[in-house]
Formats: sequence, structure tokens, C-alpha cells
Amino acid sequence: MTALKSLEQEFPLLDINFQSFCASHGILTIADFLTHDLHSLAAAAESQPASLRLKEGISQVLSIVDTLHQPWLDGLELLQDAMDNKRVLSTGIAAVDSFLHGGLRVGQLTELAGPSSSGKTQLCLRLASSVAKMDRGSVVYVDTGNSFSSRRIHHFLCENGGPPSKQDDTGIVQRVMSRILRHSVFDINLLFNVLHQLEFVLGSQEYGEGCKVQLLIIDSVSSLITPVLGGGSSQGYSLMTSLGVLLKKLAHEHDIAILVTNHMVGGERGNPKPALGESWKSIPHVRLLLSCDYETNTCNISTLKHPSLAAGRSASFVID
Repeated sequence: MTALKSLEQEFPLLDINFQSFCASHGILTIADFLTHDLHSLAAAAESQPASLRLKEGISQVLSIVDTLHQPWLDGLELLQDAMDNKRVLSTGIAAVDSFLHGGLRVGQLTELAGPSSSGKTQLCLRLASSVAKMDRGSVVYVDTGNSFSSRRIHHFLCENGGPPSKQDDTGIVQRVMSRILRHSVFDINLLFNVLHQLEFVLGSQEYGEGCKVQLLIIDSVSSLITPVLGGGSSQGYSLMTSLGVLLKKLAHEHDIAILVTNHMVGGERGNPKPALGESWKSIPHVRLLLSCDYETNTCNISTLKHPSLAAGRSASFVID
């Protein structure tokens, strides 16, 4: 979040007097400025000795903001963008691909929610192995609970008869594993560091063996966000919102698919619901719910939110 004081050299109107005026209203950064009532701020400036210069400073900040936001798009441009950005990544599970009309769509943030042991991590690993093997792209896998398993990746690669020889087996596994970049992350600040590094790397589109990054997986995002929520402070919710904005920016601007997992909490009348609350639920483009029948080892996936699929649709599948 850009501090107002850091802009003074480039924009002289934002001098120490303007900064002090803004600070008296709790405004220290551009983000603070955007969340403030500008009408009341302009009215407060009227009562100051240097009211004209202060109002010019307010206009200056607004013009800075105008240069930073994404360009406005009309409905036709949005439709064209959706049509151009229709590539999907196979999950490696035929039933799930069919359910999602091909797989995970690039340019979108997808959330996979479900209770413990419902198969979320297994689906993440299956997806990572599928993309690294079939799409000739790199996968960035953020592991927040030490649940990443190279053995499971190997198992998925050797399914359906597997490679014809042990030598081929080793070669395929090495090639695929070299394209999966795993990061162990245990707090949200470290996650932001990883994502900002990734944003820089995506500018060159080379990451691991020179392959373009196709997929980012965070398993699980809720384990990093939950500890900073609550306590009567809004800082945790600001971090959560900033994270969501950054993830959607990465997906859209760099044409990658992003999958995050979320756990379940108790809702009304004891009915489980995805964690992170109302503020989070509007952030992902797609929200999927996963459950598992342990007796039959069958998983069920359903839509909670999807831009082109009806909520409540479901499909069953098995992860061996």
C-alpha cells in the first residue's frame, strides 16, 4: 500500500501540510484515501487556511489512482475477453473434467472447500501431476501443512498401466517433478512474499526448466488466513481481501489457473459451511464443495458458485 509521503518528491502538491491534513483524518496511504468519504474530506479542507491547495492535493491523489486501476471495459469487451480466455487445464480425472466442462479455467481463482480427509489434497496432487505431465507447464505448489507427497505424484503418473519400463518410469517422474515447484509456507506474510516473487517471475514466464507457469495451488489458504482473523481488529480482514485481489490479479494478468483449498466450519443449525466468512465468499470466481464417502471411497464434487454452471450441480468420482 503506497504511503502518501513516498509520493511527495514526484508530486509536490502532496507536501508535508497535505500529509498532516490527511493523517489527522486517519489517511496515511492510497488505500486509506480510497476508503475515506471524499465529500467529508473535501468539506474539512474548506475550513483550512490552505483550502485551495489541499483540494488540489485531493484531486492529485485521485488522478494518481486513475492511472493505477485497470481500464474500464464494456460488456462486449468483457465477453470477448471471456471467449479469448477459455483455455482449461485438465484435472486428470475424467468425471471432474466433464463436470467442469474441461477442467480448471485459466484466468480464474477456484476455491475447493471440504471437511478434513475429503480428498482436497489428493485432488490438488492429481491436478499438479496432470498439468506438469500433459500441458508441459510448471506448477507452483504452496504447501501449508506438509501434506505434499511425491509418492502420490509417482502413483498418479504410473496409473493406467504406467510407463513401459523402469527407465521410462524414472525419466517421466523426474521430468514431471522438476516442473512442480513446492514452497512450504506457514504464515500469511511469507505467502505474500512468495506471491510477489512469483509475480516478478511471471513477467518473464520462466520458472523451473524454462517452462511457463500454468497453475498455482495453495493447500490450504484457510490455514494461513484464519489465525489473523478475529480479535476485534480489521487488519486480518484487510490482509484476506488483499490476498484475494492479488490472486485474481495473478490469474488474470498472467493467464494462469489458481486453486486454493478451504476447510469447513459449523454454520447455522450446525450445518457445515466453508470457512473464512462472508467477506471471502465473493472473492473466488469458482467455489466447489468436496465430500467423501469413506465406505465406498467415492468423492462428490458440487458447485457453490460458478460463472457458467448452476449452483448445486454435482458429480461423483474415485481417487485411487
